[in-house]
Amino acid sequence: MSGSDAASGVTTTLANVACVAIGGRGVLIEGEPGSGKSSLALALIDRGAVLVGDDGVTLEDRQGRLWAAPPPNIAGLIEVRNVGLVSLATASAPLALVARLDPAAPRYIEHSAEATIDGHALPMVALWPGTPSLPLRVEYALKTYGLG
Repeated sequence: MSGSDAASGVTTTLANVACVAIGGRGVLIEGEPGSGKSSLALALIDRGAVLVGDDGVTLEDRQGRLWAAPPPNIAGLIEVRNVGLVSLATASAPLALVARLDPAAPRYIEHSAEATIDGHALPMVALWPGTPSLPLRVEYALKTYGLG
């Protein structure tokens, strides 16, 4: 996932991820193609989150925190399956949580796992992608494990 030296403030662009800001904190959504990353982002936006990026995000080290910003080439666009591209407002935010859509996600965890992106350790939670309550699970994971 990394492609830059985080200490230098150089930016990196990640592809095949979605990212939203919830209460000013970024949630990076990872998963296999077709796993529902954009659908989850859209559901979270419907609940008050703000789009950072769909199918890509730009990352930058800012004073020791990893910030997510809209990638310039697709800023403000999200793919709504069976509808097309939709334009939305965007935001930048410090990453606080990685939510990985994974059909093998454990049913119960006591602690979050850890993802390292560009030298930054972030809490990571694996979530089963096929549940209608997925947006709620992301919000609770952010409250429970997310960086402040």
